[in-house]
Amino acid sequence: MSDLLDIAVVVPVFNERDNVATLIAKLDQALAGYVWEAIFVDDDSPDGTADVARELGRIDRRVRVIQRIGRRGLSSACIEGMCATAAPVVAVIDGDLQHDETVLPKMLAAFAEDPTLDVVVGSRFVAGGGLGDWDSDRVAKSAFATKLSRRVLAQDLSDPMSGFFAIRADRLRAIVPKLSGIGFKILLDIMTASPEPLRFRELPYVFRLREAGESKLDHVVAMEYLIALYDRMFGKVVPVRFAMFSAIGALGAAVHLGTVWLAFQAVGLGFITATVLATLVAMTFNFFLNNALTYRDRRLTGAKALLSGWVSFCLVCSVGGAANVGVASFLHEMRDGGWAASSLAGILVAAVWNFALSSRFTWGRYK
Repeated sequence: MSDLLDIAVVVPVFNERDNVATLIAKLDQALAGYVWEAIFVDDDSPDGTADVARELGRIDRRVRVIQRIGRRGLSSACIEGMCATAAPVVAVIDGDLQHDETVLPKMLAAFAEDPTLDVVVGSRFVAGGGLGDWDSDRVAKSAFATKLSRRVLAQDLSDPMSGFFAIRADRLRAIVPKLSGIGFKILLDIMTASPEPLRFRELPYVFRLREAGESKLDHVVAMEYLIALYDRMFGKVVPVRFAMFSAIGALGAAVHLGTVWLAFQAVGLGFITATVLATLVAMTFNFFLNNALTYRDRRLTGAKALLSGWVSFCLVCSVGGAANVGVASFLHEMRDGGWAASSLAGILVAAVWNFALSSRFTWGRYK
């Protein structure tokens, strides 16, 4: 058997320590006769997933670990892992054991049979595939997400939401600069980012039940999926982060007005006091929502980081507020009227200022 690598299996993980050894044992059995390596990409799991993988890597050189500090997100983790190997074929498989590793040799065989093939996708929706024991609610959500994905995907791929696939490494590296890295569906990102349609084949597999750990599918992950679709459809016109930042700013304005009414009208505080209180409440609302959504991939955690981030965000937005008033006042005087247009211009200037400076000083350098 040649010593040249045949395939690298990238495993994005978060709090999956109980599944690491089991997955390697399954890969060892499924890929018998092939030269392979497994690359665990861990987003600094608090349960010590990276340490477990490293201990296994000491006795099995096929096991490698990338531990990411201060960076989060399934798609971006997959990208880093796929770019960290010399193997000619790169596969992505979940660390929760729900994907069928026995399909991997069939994927390699498909590439060997057809040199023009770019991607082989593990599909739940072709003959022989299935969703296993999913409940009706999860099936309905998956079907809806798949339907939405067809708004941005021109190809007739039955399972664009699949997280189980293999791709030729050279094709992947050519596409990487065009990937958004947003959300949790890297296959959809790859298929829509390629300048020319990728040639693909789908192989059936049945989705398994999770054996250990907890599911990562939550409402925020669903939001990330919608964000990724927006990025593909409109991201070149209005960058997705700025769109999210602005939408949260609009919600913050509603919170501000509601707080003023409550403090001034209902409680009876002075108008200036009510306005100052409403400003602090709205800034705090905007900070925590942006931290959870707009900057989820670099969100601040821990009391010290959150307090420091909140202070810097309030300082940035205070300057932005002053810029808003200054620009609006200047334009209003220059135009001798037109208060609405002047106010909108001030809001836009403040939004750009707040976005640019908070991206840099609150959540790190914006990319």
